Amino acid sequence: MPDSHSLDEKHSVSSVSAKLEEAGVHESIHPAPVSELSDNVPRNRFRALWRIVEKLDKYGVETQGIERIPPDQRDQTSVLAPFWMWLAANMTTSTFSLGTLGASLFYLGLRDAVLTILFFNLLTTLPVAYFSTWGPKLGLRQLTLSRYSFGFFTALIPIVLNCIACVGWSVVNSIVGAQTLRAVSTHHQIPTAAAIIVIAIGTIIVSFMGYRVVHLYEMYSWVPVAIIFIIYLGQIHRFTDSGTWGGTGAVEASNILSFGAAIAGFALGWTSLAADYTVRMPENISTVKVFFWTYLGLNIPLILIESLGAAAMTTFVNKSTWEDAYNTNSVGGLLGAGLAGPMGGFGRFLLVILSLSIIANNIPNIYSLALTFQNIHPFCQAIPRVFIVILGSVVYIVLAIVGASHFEQALDTLLTILSYWLAIFSTILIEEHLIFRKGRWSNYEPDDYNNWRKLPLGVASFIALGCGVAGAVLGMAQTWYVGVISRKIGDPQYGGDIGFELSFAFTAIVFPPLRYFERKYWGY
Repeated sequence: MPDSHSLDEKHSVSSVSAKLEEAGVHESIHPAPVSELSDNVPRNRFRALWRIVEKLDKYGVETQGIERIPPDQRDQTSVLAPFWMWLAANMTTSTFSLGTLGASLFYLGLRDAVLTILFFNLLTTLPVAYFSTWGPKLGLRQLTLSRYSFGFFTALIPIVLNCIACVGWSVVNSIVGAQTLRAVSTHHQIPTAAAIIVIAIGTIIVSFMGYRVVHLYEMYSWVPVAIIFIIYLGQIHRFTDSGTWGGTGAVEASNILSFGAAIAGFALGWTSLAADYTVRMPENISTVKVFFWTYLGLNIPLILIESLGAAAMTTFVNKSTWEDAYNTNSVGGLLGAGLAGPMGGFGRFLLVILSLSIIANNIPNIYSLALTFQNIHPFCQAIPRVFIVILGSVVYIVLAIVGASHFEQALDTLLTILSYWLAIFSTILIEEHLIFRKGRWSNYEPDDYNNWRKLPLGVASFIALGCGVAGAVLGMAQTWYVGVISRKIGDPQYGGDIGFELSFAFTAIVFPPLRYFERKYWGY
């Protein structure tokens, strides 16, 4: 982990002053003349907030928004930084809960589930690792980078979807953490709302401080969690049914595809945030090393912890009381059965730490939510990042408390829908970069990220996105809708989810010719 103090003290004060000027905040506290309001109204309305930010900056709170990080301010030199980042963010109970869906929703045996986990993760983490290498090259955040493919206006679609996804993930993660915290005691359970708020407070503190503290926290937070998961494995391995297969034939194939879509949604979920956590790396840092360490940091926890969740679901054959605990308190009950049950007070202590692991998963969502929100409009960019963190946290706390009783269905629906749009998002960005920018960073003008006239028109990406959505509709298999093509796989009533595969295919075919004509007549 590098010493990633993003700006040293002498740069910090000048940075805030520049931000204040950019936001229309001047030394005078008097309002601007009426003749100037048309240009400065949005910014001047947040003058008081920027005064607060100026004071917070003295305590190390990050004041940077989506503005480009200049090359001379990128001092995160360790290529291991993204490894620790993604290792910690995925070494959580949310990852464990995803593994349990193989048996609970798709009726897969352990071998089927583990093989699905292995291959779908190895495939769908490739775009995340690739996009992580983009941050050092341009010094721009991931959704800001999307403007160079989608155009300024069409980029609003992935920007809004990413805001929804960040909030949705935070809701689901908080529910998992709350279930685990409630499983600490079967007699005096902490209220769900209180458990969610406890987790949210830890998330807010780290996200509020910014990039440097996010990386610092993620560097170390995974260690106790990994140890606890190893202890948990030791507790459950005697009761697992490791030789189970879920079945054969078309129905089994459809279940594997649907479970794979959920896994893809979880892994692809990081594509829209990837560059956010490498923007302070030098331009000349090794692209291969950043890719490799990101890819490794993602797959170690995703594959191992999801497989542990799948294995834990097979213990019900030998431990019916564990099944009762799962039915009572979902994933939290299953974790509690293996820790608090046989290990007493020490096991309950471990369960508390495990429940707080969810903070490491929520931090990237909330930190990037603020940055994504600033991409909506210059009005939003004028709102200091720290206040968006607080507002976003309040929203997901309320939603998590309301939705705590519908966890499994919410998780599966969120994951699969994410896999659809993120497949489209990744395809358009990659094709734009490799085909039309020739894979060369010299073909970008990073300072034009806010100038819509110097960005793509957005017609090609809009039509390609619509075609990708059509592919998702044809291939999706949800409880509320089964696509025409999906019905051809397995049981027609449930189908097999190939929505993200068709989203990718439809987008990949349609975007290049459309973008060719757009560049020919628009010029960008």
